[in-house]
Amino acid sequence: MEKLPSEEYVEQAYLFRAMSQRMTPTDPVQDMLGHLREEILATTKLPMAIDYLLAELNHVGTMSTAMGKLSHYFTPFQTYLVAAAESESGRFDMNLALLILEHEAKFRAAGAPPASMFFFQFETISRNRLAYDPAIEAISQDPVYDAKWSRWILKVRHQIGIVDLADLVYVHSEHYVQRQQQMGQANLQTPDPLLFGEKEGRIALANRSKEPMFLFSALQRQLNYPVVPKPQRKDPNQDVIPKMVRTLERIEIRLKLLEDEQREKGIDLSQFYDSKNRQKFD
Repeated sequence: MEKLPSEEYVEQAYLFRAMSQRMTPTDPVQDMLGHLREEILATTKLPMAIDYLLAELNHVGTMSTAMGKLSHYFTPFQTYLVAAAESESGRFDMNLALLILEHEAKFRAAGAPPASMFFFQFETISRNRLAYDPAIEAISQDPVYDAKWSRWILKVRHQIGIVDLADLVYVHSEHYVQRQQQMGQANLQTPDPLLFGEKEGRIALANRSKEPMFLFSALQRQLNYPVVPKPQRKDPNQDVIPKMVRTLERIEIRLKLLEDEQREKGIDLSQFYDSKNRQKFD
């Protein structure tokens, strides 16, 4: 897969943002996508991609399967995020996935450097507790990375959990080479591959043996890549009024039953039958 023109990523960012804002539990996703298709810039390839998404939604009920077949347009990491959000066994929210995809698409449109994109994507899977193995494999296939980057990312897939990410970044940075030269290492071998600059190396060295989120926060501030959206904690007070309404409804029903019993009418259970059962007793 090759990089797309920046206008494609601009329209992708608009699509993901609009989907996140307009998605409701009751309205069909197909209707929303149909309306959004008319809003997307017609000179891009995104309207054709939306047509394919709509066809797959009607037949299979998922978007990730269509995105996987459109691997020349959607990156494997984009497909993975949507698949994780659509998974019934996962806890990854679709609105959060769309928000992440919007930020990532904007970053791509601005010409994201490989190092910054890697940190953004890796922080995404770390903060949202996504499966490392398939997620890192999807990252390695991203068109923003060349062959050296892809090989190194696949090595990270096997080393993560055993070696700290800060150590992996540091030993493949220009700062590591400079420190070894200052220490008078005669047989110094340049790390292969040398992927990170002097700034990334200094940040990684300063955050060795620390909480990984401190590393990500420092990298985000210094490299100025997009802030990774985080899961929002649900406010428990939002459910207070609906719970009170349901409780009052139950109390009202019980009071009505007690009133009927006090009037010596007995309790009329027929009001609780559905229409089919009511016909059986008539």
